[in-house]
Amino acid sequence: MSGPPVKRRNLWTDEQLRLAFYLYCQTPFGRMHSRNPDIIQLAELIGRSPSALAMKLVNFASLDPSITGTGRSGLANASEADKKVWREFHENWGDLAEESSRAIAAGISVPARGNLSIGFAEPEPADFIGEVRQATVSIRIRQGFFRRSILASYGGKCCMSGVSSDQLIVASHIVPWAADEKNRLNPRNGLCLSAIHDKAFDSGLITVTPQMKIEVCDDLKRRKAEGEVSAAIAGLHGKSIELPARFHPDQAFLRWHNENRFVGR
Repeated sequence: MSGPPVKRRNLWTDEQLRLAFYLYCQTPFGRMHSRNPDIIQLAELIGRSPSALAMKLVNFASLDPSITGTGRSGLANASEADKKVWREFHENWGDLAEESSRAIAAGISVPARGNLSIGFAEPEPADFIGEVRQATVSIRIRQGFFRRSILASYGGKCCMSGVSSDQLIVASHIVPWAADEKNRLNPRNGLCLSAIHDKAFDSGLITVTPQMKIEVCDDLKRRKAEGEVSAAIAGLHGKSIELPARFHPDQAFLRWHNENRFVGR
């Protein structure tokens, strides 16, 4: 006599996992719960429950060294499929982020009931046509993903000054957009900075060492008494940045900035 039928697990598809990881990158660790409106809406789009999606995001967190290194171990039961998607994104941030954004904007399985607050769908520019419009939309999607990922990781605060105004915060590349195509959207290639600190960082007046310490160029330190801005930046020399909740800055990217951007000691 045969036993009761074995209930098959409702396995996650590759597309569902990619979209879940896409959301993971842009969701603050403390908001990975089933009441988050973004989780509720994406869960509906991919045919999963909000609880299941929230659990999947926390599973991804269990793969993030920046999180596990601080004792926030997530659920610590990520599947091999979860690990595969993690590797895929780390090997190809740009295309996978754009594909995910476009898929969500199109509505995977049911019509969306409004835009998600993290802004999956980027508005198309009305004044461009053809290939120019496509290229412009692609850049906006990618830049939007990078900005949201950095702000979510850093809690929307400048890692040097603590400034948290949306109008003054910049998702700053460590290795510039034009210098490393593969890592343009890699959150570990970013810092959350205020506009003035972003300008100083991009100009090489300040840098961050692989030990996460801020260094200020000698010229700016000498001019410390010349004005409030110079003094505020010069006063950061030797201090540690506020580390993000996840996606800690990659030491290799920081070394690149030290060696290729920083104007000198």
